[in-house]
Amino acid sequence: MKKLPLPRTSRLAALLVATLTAVATLPAQDAGKTSLRVLCYNIHYGQGNDGVYDLERLAAVIKAVKPDLVALQEVDVMVRRSGKVHQASKLGEQCGLKAFYGPTQHYEGGLYGNAILTNLPVSDVLIHPLPYTEATPELTTYPRAAIAVTVTAPDGKPLRFISTHFQHNVESDRVEQAHAINDLFAADGDDLRSILAGDINAVPDAEPVKVLLTRWENAIDEAAAPTVPSQKPTSRIDYIFHRSTPNSASGFSVEETKVIDEAMASDHRPVFAVLTLTTEP
Repeated sequence: MKKLPLPRTSRLAALLVATLTAVATLPAQDAGKTSLRVLCYNIHYGQGNDGVYDLERLAAVIKAVKPDLVALQEVDVMVRRSGKVHQASKLGEQCGLKAFYGPTQHYEGGLYGNAILTNLPVSDVLIHPLPYTEATPELTTYPRAAIAVTVTAPDGKPLRFISTHFQHNVESDRVEQAHAINDLFAADGDDLRSILAGDINAVPDAEPVKVLLTRWENAIDEAAAPTVPSQKPTSRIDYIFHRSTPNSASGFSVEETKVIDEAMASDHRPVFAVLTLTTEP
């Protein structure tokens, strides 16, 4: 199997300006707020377990938790199978949030990838390709990437938020992708507070998660509630991680974390966490 250091994203990069979509007017920030409501959701390109493509149903799930930051995976933009809809933009509009799209590949006349929704001011958006194994006639793989936005948190300080989706069927790819995430967003000397959310396609004690935990903390409930398959979940593969700034007193504490009991809108259940911003004296 041929290992590719990066997905072939030159054409995708050229479309970045067109696919970073801001929708809705942001409400004024609450100066007294000290927490962030974070959601991670693999939306299965809008298709529910009943076979219906229904973005309004997904938007209702998202809006119900009143999130500040949302990481989405398996998001279609202008793809034939899902009706040539810009799903990131549409979900942002329906949820009253700004939407940013990070394509990973071309698919059925459109794009497929990750997205971020937020009600916070955004100062920077980057798409980072991740290493992966090139597909062969015997092996189906897909390019992988992470989209990262820098936002202004309620305490007025910058914070990085990342949405990603690891390879589904090659364990070595997932391990390499975890190392790449650490190198990109958690390297020594990186002092930007960060939240990482995504479909890691690995259970809590698997090597990719262990690699991430060398640099991140897992906002996970004690039971590690499963997220897939959504109708009768048996495995936890979707996560929210956080990382404090190593050289300052600013960081996070976990106020609440859970898997949302939603069995129809997608083949994954969404993961939700409330992270309190902390500053030690």
